Amino acid sequence: MWFIFSIFTAIAWGAANLFYKKGSNPDDKFSHLKIVTMVGFVMGIHAVCYMVIKDITFDPFDMIRYLPVSFMYILSMTIGYIGLRYIELSIAAPVQNSAGAVSAILLFIFFPREMSFIDIAGIIIVTIGVIGLAIFEKQAEDRALKDANQTIDPKFQLGFLAITFPILYALIDGLGTFADGIYLDELKLISEDSALLAYEFTFFIVAVLSYIYLRFIKKETFMLFKERDKGFAAILETTGQFFYVFAMAGNAIIAAPLIAAHGIFSVILSRIFLKEVMSPRQYIMIGIVMLGIIFLGVSEGL
Repeated sequence: MWFIFSIFTAIAWGAANLFYKKGSNPDDKFSHLKIVTMVGFVMGIHAVCYMVIKDITFDPFDMIRYLPVSFMYILSMTIGYIGLRYIELSIAAPVQNSAGAVSAILLFIFFPREMSFIDIAGIIIVTIGVIGLAIFEKQAEDRALKDANQTIDPKFQLGFLAITFPILYALIDGLGTFADGIYLDELKLISEDSALLAYEFTFFIVAVLSYIYLRFIKKETFMLFKERDKGFAAILETTGQFFYVFAMAGNAIIAAPLIAAHGIFSVILSRIFLKEVMSPRQYIMIGIVMLGIIFLGVSEGL
């Protein structure tokens, strides 16, 4: 089932990226905190509903036990949201999408296991396709800006500021996924349900603090129920997180790079709903990623 959960996670997070893109405001310096607030509130609501429906008794100490993982995920996501303001003018996507490969390599180094040729081939193909697709997306954006004769502010060009956010995201998210693999798959330090609730309640606390900072310290106008795109993104992010926990618990070393393929679903959905035009090279990269996914699916069925 870990393979199915991985695919569901990738689809949900790919769709979330679509709404993050629609809802981001490059001119709003607090946009990242508004997204954090929205995601945290939705996760908190989901955690409560999940507890009630499944009749789970949650141990608050699990939030402390799972804090290293929660901290790295929330920090990397916040950095990623900041980077949304620079995403079109940096190499964010190819660097960020390498996080899955980083975690898979770390898991393989510290917790070596036998993998079939199909598994190895699938991981390599998916990773190459994801990074290649992101590079081609970046090149397409550059051409679009050039054709439109837009003047690019030097601070948004490829430089220290532009490259810092995606690199930090990839490193921190990769370490978080590596830690998650240890907690959920390798050492079984916490159950899937406890990990999910611990993460979502921690994110909820961060959201409350973020909301207090925005409304009462910075006096920002932020109406939760009027932020439609951010709301949809938060719901999809939470949906992906639900499936992600169970995917990582099943087979972390393969699930991590597979989930990183959520970028292809973002591109496909952007083509459908935002009417963005894809180049032949982008279609080729999507085909390569799908081939890798098929390899991993066949391996799971063996």
